[in-house]
Amino acid sequence: MEQNTIKSFNSELTEQNKFIARVYGWMSLALIITAVVSLGVAISAVNNPAFFKVLFSKAFYIVLIAEIALVWFLSARIQKMSVGGAIFGFLLYSVINGVTISSIFLIYQITSIVTLFFVTALTFGAMSLFGARTKKDVLSWGRYLSMALIGLIIASFVELLLVLIFKRPFSLFNLGLSIVGVIIFTLLTAYDTKKIMIVSEHSDGSDKFKKASILGALELYLDFINIFLNLLRIFGKRR
Repeated sequence: MEQNTIKSFNSELTEQNKFIARVYGWMSLALIITAVVSLGVAISAVNNPAFFKVLFSKAFYIVLIAEIALVWFLSARIQKMSVGGAIFGFLLYSVINGVTISSIFLIYQITSIVTLFFVTALTFGAMSLFGARTKKDVLSWGRYLSMALIGLIIASFVELLLVLIFKRPFSLFNLGLSIVGVIIFTLLTAYDTKKIMIVSEHSDGSDKFKKASILGALELYLDFINIFLNLLRIFGKRR
C-alpha cells in the first residue's frame, strides 16, 4: 500500500515537473525566435531601403493589428484548438512580434539592448522564483493587476493619439507609462508563475494540460517582452 502511494506521488511529481519544463521551454523557444527574427528584419531594413520603407509604412500597422488579434485569439480559444494548432499559433505570434519590435535595433545601441535584456532576465527570474516559492496570496493581486493593465493600455492609446495629432512625442508621459509598465509586468510575472504552479499540481500529461502549458508560456513570454521593452524606453541609449 505504501509503495503504491509512493509511486503515485512520484508519478504526479514527474508530471508536474514536465508541465513546468514545457512552460519554460516553449517560452524560451519563443524568445529565441523573436530575437532572431527581429535582428534579421532590422539587418534587412538597413541593407535594403525599399524593405525599410515597407516595414515602416502602413503595412506595419497591419502586422501590428494581426499580432494583437492573434494573441487575443490564442488566449481565448487555445483550449478548443489542437495541441499542434496551439503550438503553431504561439510560435507564429513570436515571429510576428519579432517583426514589430525589430525597430529597437535601429533606434537603440546594441550595448543597451544586450545589457537591458540581461537585466530583464534577472528581474524576470527573480520574480518568477518569488511567485513559485512564496506563501503569500499572490493570486489576490489579479483583479488589481488587470485593472492597472487596462488603464495602461488606455493611457498608451491616448498617448498614441496625442502623438498623431501633435506630430511629436510627449517624453514625460511616455516615461511615466514605461515606469508603470515595468511595475505592472514585473508583478504579473509573479502572479502568472503562481497560476502556472497551481495548474502544474493537477497536470496528468493530457492534451488539455499540454495546451495549458503553451498558454502559460505565452503569458510569461508577454511579461518578459513587456518588461524588456519598457526598460529599454527608460534606460536605452539611442543611436
